[in-house]
Amino acid sequence: MSKRILIADDNQAVRNAISNVLQKQLDVEICATTGNGLQTVKLARALRPDIIVLDLKMPGLSGVEVAGLLKNSLPNTRVVLFTLFAETISKSMASALGVPVISKADGLSKLVEVLRAV
Repeated sequence: MSKRILIADDNQAVRNAISNVLQKQLDVEICATTGNGLQTVKLARALRPDIIVLDLKMPGLSGVEVAGLLKNSLPNTRVVLFTLFAETISKSMASALGVPVISKADGLSKLVEVLRAV
């Protein structure tokens, strides 16, 4: 059964790249993409995806804020932070939110690897 994924990144090219790679390498359905934190929360609550791939820095709300807001309202949705700023997120913050943090510098293959395990 395919997993439904919502991709949130403020860069359209990054959203497209993530979408293309995930659809080729995993049994997934991209249910939505967005570049805004507030829109991400609205879409996630409406669509209830299995997984949300979040950038850290987005307009509206940051990925950490989005993850915090959705943690209780969507307990079955897994969140993965995929960001250039992975080193700025403390391990304790990520651990408190219960989300893996992947650096974009590690590439899309690392993201695919983590999503396979989710």
